[in-house]
Parts: sequence; C-alpha cells; structure tokens
Amino acid sequence: MANLETTKVGIIGCGNISGIYFENGKRFKNIEIVACADMLLDRAKAKADEHGVPKALTVDQILADTDVEIIVNLTIPKAHADVAVASLENGKHVYGEKPLAINRKDGKRIVQAALANGLRVGSAPDTFFGGSHQTCRKLIDDGEIGEPIAATGFMLGHGHESWHPDPGFYYAEGGGPMLDMGPYYLTALINLIGGVKRVSGSARATFAERTITSKQKHGEVIKVETPTHLAATLDFANGAIGTLVTSFDVWSHTHSNIEVYGTEGSMLVPDPNGFGGVVKVRRHDEKEWREVPLTHGYAGNSRGVGVADMASAIKESRPHRASGDLGYHVLDIMLGVIDASAESKYLELDSIVGRPAAVPTGLAEDEID
Repeated sequence: MANLETTKVGIIGCGNISGIYFENGKRFKNIEIVACADMLLDRAKAKADEHGVPKALTVDQILADTDVEIIVNLTIPKAHADVAVASLENGKHVYGEKPLAINRKDGKRIVQAALANGLRVGSAPDTFFGGSHQTCRKLIDDGEIGEPIAATGFMLGHGHESWHPDPGFYYAEGGGPMLDMGPYYLTALINLIGGVKRVSGSARATFAERTITSKQKHGEVIKVETPTHLAATLDFANGAIGTLVTSFDVWSHTHSNIEVYGTEGSMLVPDPNGFGGVVKVRRHDEKEWREVPLTHGYAGNSRGVGVADMASAIKESRPHRASGDLGYHVLDIMLGVIDASAESKYLELDSIVGRPAAVPTGLAEDEID
C-alpha cells in the first residue's frame, strides 16, 4: 500500500450483505470501520457486537459523527440516493452497493452532490478488481485475443424467493435481474472493453406474482413490478457489439457467464459476481481451450476492496476505480435497455466512461497500489 494512513469508515445498512463488508474491513490496512447504523438500531448493535465495531448508531447519528470519513451505503436500492446525498451533504465521501440508484434523476443527484461538496462517490460492484477479471484484462491489454469485436453475457436463474430472507424488493421498481445482477456483468465488460454508446433490448415480466419459499416469509406472495427477463444489445464505444441476457425466469441453461471474442481468438471470463474462477483462452491457431494461470491476487471474496481503493485514491489524489461515473454509466445502460424495449428503438446514451485503471500485478492480498 502506497499510503497506510487509516481512513475511518461507517456502514449504513446492517442487512444480508453487510457481513462480508464488516469481515473484509479488517483485512485492509488503510481503512477502519468505526461505526455502523441501521433503521433498526438493535440490528446495528448486533452487527457491532459481532464484528467488534466501536459504535452502533442511528442513521442521523452516524451522519453527524465527525470521526466517519466514508459512508458505506448498504441500504436497499430505493434508499441508495437519499442516503448517499445525505452522507455527502454531511461532508462524507460515500461508497454504495449496486445499483448507484434506481433512476437517472437520482443517479445524477448523487454525482452532482459529490461535485458540489468536493467529495467522492464510489459504487459497487468491485468484483472486477478480482484476480480472474484482472487476468482477463491483462490478456486483452497484451493482445492475446487481438482487438475485442464482440462479447456475450448470460445471468439466468429463477429468482431469489427460494433463498433470500426478504426478497420482495427484487421484484419492485429498482429490482429485477438487470438492476440486481446487470451491474456485475456490465462493469466486468466495461473493465475489459470500455464504455457503451448505444443500447437496444427486449424485456418482459413472465410471472405476475412470486411466492416466497425461504423460511422467514414462507408463503407470502410478491407482486412483480419490474421486468424479469431482459435481452440487451450493447454497442461499445470502440465498435464491439455485446449481447447480455438477464433473467429470473429460467430454470436451467448451459451458457457461459461471459465470453469475449477478438480478432485473434476468444476468451472465457468467469462469473463476474465473484473475484476468482478459471480463465480460458483459445486463439485462432489452437485446437483446444487453454487455461491461463491468474496473474493477480484477490481471487477470494474481496468485497470492500473498492472502498479501500477509494480511500487510497483520496489520500493519493488519484482517480478511484469503482467510481460514481462508472456506476452512473452502468445505471444508464440498464435503464436504457428497459426504455429501448418500451419504446421499440435503439437509444443513444448520454453518459460515457473509459475503462478504469488496471490493477497492478504483484500486490499482496491487503494492498491496493
């Protein structure tokens, strides 16, 4: 780590995803989780006790706490924008779970609040920091498959009601497979290929209702308010064409997570919801797929590395990788696909980003740069 000065972090939202952030907050030497908050104070107290966090607070208290420099926003998607803007207006940088917001207006509100207050916005996912995805990035940068000309991505399953303790928000506005899982796939593709300039797509909600079969709310019925099967066409700024299908309506399939096709060969990219996995390449002059050893660390579950990278970037006055601009571009793409389906046309995107900086090779598991 180039700068070991510790940045104090507070977490808002102590639900299902928070555990890995609390755990991994202990591994990075440049951040320290000093407080947590939740709408349910007892839940914040339980997480603080479990993970040795000094302060369990209300949301208002953590926003006013002068020790906290970065807020990690782990609330439900509908609350992302209000919590992010409140954090920024209280003088704190903010890093949020995906998606950045559930609509463009709120996404812009977050980015503009950061600019107005001279602060940073970060947005999950940070899985593209992972060893497998950075290996794929290096292979592309080294010309292993030539110039990328196309890519495919498939996230197909049958929803969260069978396992998630409270799955209702996955089927409300701001949910669905595109806004829930699309950020992993789109961020991975942007890391490999670059930004997207134009989108089209088709979307449908196959089932009007879903019945919860997980233990806590077994038997409750959810009304579906968002598309649950979406097929997108993505025109990247560099000319590559992408196909992305996300679904909560599919029982089984045989598709790869992500494949990238270049002028000299093809690449199999592991699940972008994880940090590791097997990378395979097959060039035009090879008869079989070839497994490529990982060139980077962070192959285990490293959620929170984006927070550590943002903290390091703030101290070093450099761009952070999981940026608000990247998060907004991903949001713009996803909403563009839904809008394109509704309007039966291609949509040109207003936002554009370049690829985030590649992660250097040779880092230890607790280092950033």
